[in-house]
Amino acid sequence: MTLLPAQQDIYDTLKVHSSQGGFCLVMGMPGTGKTVIKEFLKNNESKQTLVVTIARTLHTYTNTIKILCQAFNVDFAACHFKCEKKLIEEAHSLKQQGKNIVIIIDEAHLMEITTLRKLRLLFEDFPKNHNVILIGQPELLNNINLGVNQDIKSRVTYSTITKRLNPDDMKAFILGELDRIKLGHNTFTEDAIDLIVRSSDGVLRKTRNLCLSCMLESVRLRTKIIGLDTVNRVLIQPHWRKEQDLGQIY
Repeated sequence: MTLLPAQQDIYDTLKVHSSQGGFCLVMGMPGTGKTVIKEFLKNNESKQTLVVTIARTLHTYTNTIKILCQAFNVDFAACHFKCEKKLIEEAHSLKQQGKNIVIIIDEAHLMEITTLRKLRLLFEDFPKNHNVILIGQPELLNNINLGVNQDIKSRVTYSTITKRLNPDDMKAFILGELDRIKLGHNTFTEDAIDLIVRSSDGVLRKTRNLCLSCMLESVRLRTKIIGLDTVNRVLIQPHWRKEQDLGQIY
């Protein structure tokens, strides 16, 4: 897995905060590369760093504590206070071993704000060099901007928004992915790539899914080169159509 230049900049900044301590926000619309950055953080975990991910953010505080206990290899106790005490002790033990702690909360915009406040209070007693990374959609910032949540916002040390890619970067992404799977750049014609880039609106996930669908369609049609005809065959599927176009079908 490789990162695009903008993703690499975000990753490098998060790595600095992971060693110094911080409270970071990584926000963006679905499909703009947040998951790629998260996976890169997890897959490049060093011996000096423990990366913990909380992905099931719709859970209650109790279930979130269970996830943390499992990640820190701590026995879960029914009492919140006992669990929190064990987690804090384990965090300080890891600190004494020279380890940095990175806690990633994915889809953080879905987490109940009361749960996030409780977690913030828990992490307040962790070693000061730990890093909490909240990953979510832009409404996460709207929630944190509320006056009642200033205790969270005031602790933010870094925030960024993953943006849609421009056409040149998107083409570079497609060609890079072809290189990664050892396929020639001529797998797609230039016209086909241009149409894919226009249709994906700068969203990485859309581009990846559209390219994959075109390749599967090419296998079905028994063609080696993916041209405009193949891409258009995929784009007529309802989930690729614009809302106004679907209205004409119903």
